[in-house]
Amino acid sequence: MSKRFTAGAVATATALALTVTGSVGTANAEPTVSRTFTVVAEEGVSADAAIAAIRSAGGTVVSRTDEVGIFQVTSERADFAARATAAAALVGAAQQKAIGRKPKLDRVEQEHLLAATKKAAKDAKKRGTRMDPLDDKLWGLEMIRADKSRKIEPGDRRVKVGVLDTGVDASNPDIAPNFDWSLSRNFAPDIAEVDGPCEVASCLDPVGTDDNGHGTHVAGTIGAAANGFGISGVAPNVTLVQLKGGQDSGYFFLEPVVNSLVHAANNGLDVVNMSFYVDPWLYNCTANPADSPEDQAAQRATIAAMKRTLTYAHRKGVTLVGALGNNNEDLGAPRTDTGSPNYGPTQPYPRPIDNESCWDLPAEGPHVIGVSSLGPSGKKSDFSNWGTEQISVAAPGGWFRDGFGTDSYRTDANMILSAYPKHVLQEEGSVDADGNIVPGAETFVFKECKTNGECGYYTYLQGTSMAAPHAAGVTALIVSKFGKNERRGGFGMDPALVEQHLYRTAAERACPEPRLQQYRNEGRDETYDAYCAGGLNFNGFYGYGIVDAYAAVKTPLKPNARP
Repeated sequence: MSKRFTAGAVATATALALTVTGSVGTANAEPTVSRTFTVVAEEGVSADAAIAAIRSAGGTVVSRTDEVGIFQVTSERADFAARATAAAALVGAAQQKAIGRKPKLDRVEQEHLLAATKKAAKDAKKRGTRMDPLDDKLWGLEMIRADKSRKIEPGDRRVKVGVLDTGVDASNPDIAPNFDWSLSRNFAPDIAEVDGPCEVASCLDPVGTDDNGHGTHVAGTIGAAANGFGISGVAPNVTLVQLKGGQDSGYFFLEPVVNSLVHAANNGLDVVNMSFYVDPWLYNCTANPADSPEDQAAQRATIAAMKRTLTYAHRKGVTLVGALGNNNEDLGAPRTDTGSPNYGPTQPYPRPIDNESCWDLPAEGPHVIGVSSLGPSGKKSDFSNWGTEQISVAAPGGWFRDGFGTDSYRTDANMILSAYPKHVLQEEGSVDADGNIVPGAETFVFKECKTNGECGYYTYLQGTSMAAPHAAGVTALIVSKFGKNERRGGFGMDPALVEQHLYRTAAERACPEPRLQQYRNEGRDETYDAYCAGGLNFNGFYGYGIVDAYAAVKTPLKPNARP
């Protein structure tokens, strides 16, 4: 996930600074505060009825997404949220609050940069099958047999994969050949309070850019071109579509995420990868007694909006893939949430989580294929969430601490290598102003250049954010192999059938023995203990199994077959 992703790794309402305007004609009048809200209509309520209720509550509609009944609203009424929540036509309103603090560097994805002891990457094993120059470092391709699958099905250009993330650096030579400029969009304008100064006057970064790096890394794993340069992705011939729903800082707020999914649904995208959770709540609950009435209403609105939007995308033919998260917990028995809200003026506080009324979104949303993370050994990454309630499949996500007792322990090569923007690496200090890798960073940053001087940059990350795109790549191969020219007048495949085939062809993996997995050798305490429930066909660590690209494209499709 990104700099703060749990899954890798996004939020309840779009965060904007409060706008303050002085009252006209009164010298000492109190300033009027105009607040912005994301308002969700009740199921089945018409847009006209919802707008009438918003106006009655004292709000003005600024923009609307009628397909899922969501509206961006401004209001000067201090009690607008309460009035909107009380309206029969509305689920509620989530205020887009001012930001009070900035996110920190994600300690899961970039653990190797924070380790007390750094070791050089060990490439002697050459785990991957060399296709593009750096593919020998992509052990994940070999684990899911993507190196073999491309001989049968390398991906179809008609298959469009949406990368709902922080953006995509389309200048990378591995991304550029597969990038769709016409369908790509930015739905998340920069917010100075968390993203820093805007790079452009409109604060809406141009399509084809990524000022975080997370989205580019995800895109490379899904569909980096097999072009004899850099790396190749799981599905190297599919089309990549940027859906920028995440802030540069790594936050993902409700409205940009919803708009990204609706755009994907309305424009014929086949797969959308979601390596994030919706901020600011790790879990959105319907009525958590630890939360204020206002926050409870905002979370109910988020739950309704996300479930409705995910269902809409699924019905429009989009296969949805999501990272399970990096909180090392069983999603069916969640611990007390101590990290929410993760932005705004209110500091995080303990929130006991009731599994029946709280959701980690989008991972626990309808029709989402939930993906856990594995290290090179096939062991569940210590940080990865798990559990029979929500897991679907497992995939390579990397694990820096894998390989205890061997030379590979705590090496960068245990993680996932993929594309990354040069300017982000420069900001992080691993590449200098001239584009050269700085001494000491050669173990985790790589540079490939063409004879014309065009260069691509690559780095290691780990997380369920890195596992999900491996699964998304396999789903794209399934659509490529078995899709037909019948959906909405174009090429595609029923998401339910894609999901069924993904599960049926996954490589079954039994729970480890003993079933209670501990990570003491890796320096983790009892909070990382994980119990694997279930059998060979389906269990809490691997779901239906480890995604298998080769089996997915080689095995004949069997509609209505059980996984």
